[in-house]
Amino acid sequence: MKLIILDRDGVINHDSDAYIKSLEEWIPIPGSIEAIAALSKAGWTVAVATNQSGIARGYYPLSVLEAMHARLRELVAEQGGEVGLIVQCPHGPDDGCECRKPKPGMLRQIGQHYGVPLSGIWFVGDSASDLETALAVDCQPVLVKTGKGPRTLAKALPAGTLVFDDLAAVAAQLLT
Repeated sequence: MKLIILDRDGVINHDSDAYIKSLEEWIPIPGSIEAIAALSKAGWTVAVATNQSGIARGYYPLSVLEAMHARLRELVAEQGGEVGLIVQCPHGPDDGCECRKPKPGMLRQIGQHYGVPLSGIWFVGDSASDLETALAVDCQPVLVKTGKGPRTLAKALPAGTLVFDDLAAVAAQLLT
């Protein structure tokens, strides 16, 4: 199985320090939907692991998050692709869960769901916590320069981190 795991905010859609709180605020980054569809059509399983503490903070209900994910699936399907498992952590930073990145619970859940070891699987993110999460389960850390990527790039990156302009560039690399 060819599996790739993506962070959501800042990788697939534009991010906001004020949180993405509505379907109207969920705006795909140019090229990201096409990149997911192209990977899917080429036999890749595209899973998503996303921290969504806005739920715990009361900024939006789970139903709004589900509507965003339904829209993501719809847009990718319109391009002939499919989104695999989407897992989210709805907890706040002080809730002590095992799923909130940089803890690896969501990635482990994806690996268990698909019955595959995570070693070497690409995890694409835009933040230091995404890269830390990848390393915690021996995934290949991949940083995109969208979302928080430029801020993350300004700091020291874990050894072996791959860096791309955006998700479209990641897909282009994997599909060559």
